[in-house]
Amino acid sequence: MTQTLSVALVQMRSGRDIDANVAAIDRLTREAAAKGARYVQTPENSTIMDEDKARLIATTPAEDQSAALAAFRDLAHDLRIWLHIGSMAVAVDGGKVANRSLLITPAGDIAARYDKIHMFDVDLAGGESYRESRNIEAGSTAVIAEIPGGRLGLTICYDLRFPALYRVLAQAGAGMLAVPAAFTRKTGESHWHILLRARAIENGAYVLAAAQGGRHDNGRETYGHSLIIAPNGEILAEAGIDPCVITANINWANVSDFRESIPSLRHDRAFTGPAEAAGVGRNEAKR
Repeated sequence: MTQTLSVALVQMRSGRDIDANVAAIDRLTREAAAKGARYVQTPENSTIMDEDKARLIATTPAEDQSAALAAFRDLAHDLRIWLHIGSMAVAVDGGKVANRSLLITPAGDIAARYDKIHMFDVDLAGGESYRESRNIEAGSTAVIAEIPGGRLGLTICYDLRFPALYRVLAQAGAGMLAVPAAFTRKTGESHWHILLRARAIENGAYVLAAAQGGRHDNGRETYGHSLIIAPNGEILAEAGIDPCVITANINWANVSDFRESIPSLRHDRAFTGPAEAAGVGRNEAKR
């Protein structure tokens, strides 16, 4: 069994030009592989950052017609690496896209697909407003994939704020949790490090979060600071704002060691919620 795995995160500043974004992924992924990485993760919205629905739909093909995905599959095969496209837009029925994460094997095959479950529909101070659900069809299934030495749990960006998803993945054996993201600068400054370290510590898992960083050509500003975090919450590698590659070696034994020292995954218990305890039905409690 593989005990260690060399990993890398590709930090980007994706724009509206898909070809330019694909070229950046190619260049930075080759840089990561040259540094010895066998698993490489890119951020959320790797192939395009565009909130204009008409333009997004017009430029987004279905998965089986995606030239970008074909290029990524060739890249993984060429470099003999596990290439994890943190997310890319994929056309689906209903006039929307899926925000889809794809894990590609060294043979160029697709090992796993995950569609982002939680939609970022918020209004921030200063006039920033986001409505992902206008353009994106939400997923509904948690996904785990086998990679060399262990199991990888797939999530995307805003999922980070829903710890129950990570608990489910950890309980199903995930020792590494992927959180490719395009966190806004404001929320990233306040919450990015804290939430990612919490997901690592509470689940005794490595957390790998490739990020978008800087001001994009659609005007959006993202936080950057891609992070590789150990099960004890230690930050093993961190990026700044600009596009780059960060690397680290993970040791799967650290997952089992930490989970033995703090065995909270074995101590989860079913419990009654406050509404049920008071004899109030779920529907009544929501009124």
